[in-house]
Amino acid sequence: MTKEALKEAIIQRLRINCGCSPRQAGDGDMLRACAMVLRDSMAERGATTREERDRCQERQVHYLSLEFLMGRSLLKNAYNLGLLESLTQAVEELGFKAADLFEQEPDAGLGNGGLGRLAACYLDSMTTLNIPATGYSICYELGIFKQKIVEGQQVELPDDWLDIGGAWLLPRPQDAEEVHFGGTVRTKWDGGQLMVVHEDYTRVLAVPCDMEIAGYGTDHVNTLRLWQARSPKSVDMQLFSQGQYLQASEERTMADAISKILYPEDNHYEGKSLRLKQQYFFVSATVQSITRKHLEVYGTLRNFHEKNVIQINDTHPALVIPELMRIFMDDAGMGWDEAWNITKNSVAYTNHTVLAEALECWPQTLFETLLPRIWQVIVEIAHRWQRQVEDHFHDPAKTEKLAIVWDGGVRMANLCIAGGMSVNGVSALHSEILRRDVFRDAYEMCPGQFHNVTNGVDHRRWLSQVNPGLHSLICDLTGDGYLLHPEQLQGLDAYESDTSVLHRLEEIKGENKARFAHWAKRQQGVILNTDAVFNVQVKRLHEYKRQLLNVMHILYLYQRLQDSPNMDLRPQTFLFGAKAAPGYTVAKRIIRLIGSLADQINHDPLCKDRLQVVFLENYRVSMAEALMPASEVSQQISTAGKEASGTGNMKFMMNGAVTVGTLDGANVEMHQVLGDENIFLFGLKAEEAAALSRHYDPKLLYDRDPVLRRVLDGIRDGFRDGVSYEDIYRRLLFGDNCPADQYLLLADFVSYCDASRRMIDTYGHRERWNQISLHNIARSGGFAADRAIRDYARDIWHVPCKE
Repeated sequence: MTKEALKEAIIQRLRINCGCSPRQAGDGDMLRACAMVLRDSMAERGATTREERDRCQERQVHYLSLEFLMGRSLLKNAYNLGLLESLTQAVEELGFKAADLFEQEPDAGLGNGGLGRLAACYLDSMTTLNIPATGYSICYELGIFKQKIVEGQQVELPDDWLDIGGAWLLPRPQDAEEVHFGGTVRTKWDGGQLMVVHEDYTRVLAVPCDMEIAGYGTDHVNTLRLWQARSPKSVDMQLFSQGQYLQASEERTMADAISKILYPEDNHYEGKSLRLKQQYFFVSATVQSITRKHLEVYGTLRNFHEKNVIQINDTHPALVIPELMRIFMDDAGMGWDEAWNITKNSVAYTNHTVLAEALECWPQTLFETLLPRIWQVIVEIAHRWQRQVEDHFHDPAKTEKLAIVWDGGVRMANLCIAGGMSVNGVSALHSEILRRDVFRDAYEMCPGQFHNVTNGVDHRRWLSQVNPGLHSLICDLTGDGYLLHPEQLQGLDAYESDTSVLHRLEEIKGENKARFAHWAKRQQGVILNTDAVFNVQVKRLHEYKRQLLNVMHILYLYQRLQDSPNMDLRPQTFLFGAKAAPGYTVAKRIIRLIGSLADQINHDPLCKDRLQVVFLENYRVSMAEALMPASEVSQQISTAGKEASGTGNMKFMMNGAVTVGTLDGANVEMHQVLGDENIFLFGLKAEEAAALSRHYDPKLLYDRDPVLRRVLDGIRDGFRDGVSYEDIYRRLLFGDNCPADQYLLLADFVSYCDASRRMIDTYGHRERWNQISLHNIARSGGFAADRAIRDYARDIWHVPCKE
């Protein structure tokens, strides 16, 4: 598509869809018009892709995730379609500043963090590798909340992304599915076949809105199908005519709530009920859609497992298993054994956590009332699985541990293991922990079911698109082949002694720092010291990710500076970005603590041009795209054995940031390719952390280490804003409905300070630092999503992909 053709198409969209000319259009109008033009181009390619897929009768991948953190789409789609330069010129010639326009697009925040961003990266790679695939999720009206910091505290505001973001969606009301909740179930035998009658249920319509996904260097287009919840009855006319206006719309309001917001708070019954409704709504609509399309092509469901594989991203879509069974038995008339064989050979499960509290367990009573037929199927699955476990182990303790239904709870991870063909972890360490600990007994029963697929990120987005200066350098040195073959980045290692290359690398980093500083000043009004080391920790706020350990080290540096004002201290700017779950009180307190420390340091003249702490409000994909290229130090400091993989660590690595981290998650594999000399490791290993936790007393460390004691006392006493943090102090030393210092911050503190000192000393040796940065970029190709998707395609899905 030429620049002139793009201009003409944009003008047409402005006139038809926005009712204005380019001169009359605002930024929102222009964004919508550009989105629609690219959407239509992708839709045309998508129709061709689907025709070819049906003609060849290829096996399809269905990727189910409650989260797809897509971020902005305009630049990404234009880049993948090879239209970025033409689109930029067309927009400029129509009287708009392209860079400012692209910045106006809202993030499609249909996810909470790494899980959703991973799903988005994988969709891009599946499409680029010509794998016939569809993603499925909910079309949340409000995505992950907008974070506002008010008087140091996180406040959640609604994120209405659909106003402009909806331009990417293609509504498909003709493909709507009906999902049933509540009611009663009657069963009877008729001619030797079990007949199931579901009565008095509440109906909810699932209306699909499709977002087309373009691949890079291919005409292949895949689809992300997002389900909107709607009531089939907009209003109860009888109640309305009686003047009961609110009650007349109650059914519609309850249906709308299902797709209203991502992750409603679930610390009360209504919240748990809504979350379970979301999960079944999304799963039932998806499975009905997949089976319906399969029947249209093949006329039977008996070959379903040969032509479809359903990958469930964590346990949220686990109800795929009983829903498939329900459709195979109740609608297709199959017997249990046949339905179970097809189901088990169709479903694969990715586990993303080792934290016990994150392995979903739903109250049995919710299933009995909300999903009575699904409950019957789960009970039968649970009984048969339990007999299988008992026959294998003859051990009541193991039967209890592996049970799907136990003590009034339904354990979703055990359901996934029982009902799927594959379980995979997302890093070598994580997969080993699953086999050795979390799912040890299940692994003993069926070892061939367990796999590892280390996470990967979309390197085209997170390197070439967001860091054009670095992309240009790579192309000059090794060509642009790495865009489709990321392992070719390894060729950069050959330039480790080339001073001109190292100098150019440093210049690019400096330019990116200046660019981000300009962005931060415009967005948040903060002035960053670009002469300081950009030391960055951005990720979801959770205690195991240990933002608090970073705070402790910064406070230690501040206290040293107070003691020795003339000490030699290399300037550092510590950048935090994190959202805390609305109901996670401790995480919110840590955000406030970061703000208090930042206020103290940034107002102390002693720290001017030496120490700076900034909390970046409302961390999101588009902020990460500006921040990653500017970052020099990547903080990956989770307690060893707690982080499944991480993906931020990979993005930082690709952009030449140097990691300070523990041997946790994918850091382990990063260390394997980098060696000791190109990463700054510290802390306990996973097995050491597990052993220490059994007899750990952090108070002993506090009592014998005066430096550590002073840091913790400083947290307890607070800062210039007068806020006390004795609750955090006591949580670390004595516990608060949890073990004291549950994530071993005090145990790793000395080692962390030492690694940070080694890192900052190395930073002073500029040639050596730039060599480390170059090696990180060169060895990051193995952490590309393309590699991960090839692993899935080869080892789990058994589908071909482009080499």
